[in-house]
Amino acid sequence: MKEIRTEEAVGHVLCHDMTQIIRGVTKDARFRKGHIVTEEDIPVLLSMGKETLFVWEKTPGMLHEDEAADRLRAMCQGENMHATAPKEGKIELIADIDGLFTVDVERLERVNGVEQLMIATRHTMTPVKAGDKLAGTRVIPLVIEESRLAEAEALCGDQPLLQVLPFRLKTAGLITTGNEVSKGRIPDTFTPVIVQKLKRYGIEVTRHCTPGDDMDAITRAALDFRAAGVDMILCTGGMSVDPDDRTPGAIKATGCEIVTYGAPVLPGAMFLLGYFPDGTPIMGLPGCVMYAATTIFDLMLPRIAAGVPVTKRDLVRLGHGGLCLGCDVCTWPNCGFGKGE
Repeated sequence: MKEIRTEEAVGHVLCHDMTQIIRGVTKDARFRKGHIVTEEDIPVLLSMGKETLFVWEKTPGMLHEDEAADRLRAMCQGENMHATAPKEGKIELIADIDGLFTVDVERLERVNGVEQLMIATRHTMTPVKAGDKLAGTRVIPLVIEESRLAEAEALCGDQPLLQVLPFRLKTAGLITTGNEVSKGRIPDTFTPVIVQKLKRYGIEVTRHCTPGDDMDAITRAALDFRAAGVDMILCTGGMSVDPDDRTPGAIKATGCEIVTYGAPVLPGAMFLLGYFPDGTPIMGLPGCVMYAATTIFDLMLPRIAAGVPVTKRDLVRLGHGGLCLGCDVCTWPNCGFGKGE
């Protein structure tokens, strides 16, 4: 590109969008890349503070910002998302489905380490809805050496940095513990909360029972639900270390592999997660899930609903950012809770 005086630009092609800002009225591109400057445009451009313009001269080995942004977009874009048209040198990626948004953070950091280019994303392991903005790509200068994009592509590899994974699990078996519930002394207020949370991810409770605090009965119910083929098993209540809290022992007696009993998250420290050999998850949910707006269960459910195995390391890393602030108006997942990775 070359720089020329605006008054001399008639007939030349603009090499980038020209944004006009009128306070309280507009902030948008008044002239788009590729626009051929006319005599009538000159006073408008001058009023926008543009006394000189950059007009396009294609040079081998250099890329325009739109071309470079599209190369970055190609590194990012996985399935179940689409790209916007370039605007002011930026391309955004938008979710096509409800699902779990994931980012290969290590490779993203490598790419962003290349000078004069950038990719900004939502946080990894975030549930998203169709239409949500996922990421934006652009380069810093108006034109950039193609070699920088080639370097970034080599660091990225041939797999996309971003994914939107559909929620795959569809059914759940729910075991509501507590003699006070099974004997009708208090109403079951836990089950409606769980049913509503599961519904957000398209999961239906197809099996439900209230075995009280009988450890053997809780174990039998879990095994019966597994035999019935539910996609996940949830046990509510009885998760503390009190002697009469039998749920952790009952889950362990099913023979599942326990990933963790306890998590560095508040609320939700007494959370239990295990998997049966066929991959069916089983969870023990502490009482906080019943009354707190957002807990460890909300952090884990999107991952599990998408079929992403959760490891002990995943849970350990939640400690950084694992303190919910209990805001008067809960905005999760658009907040820092559980996002310290």
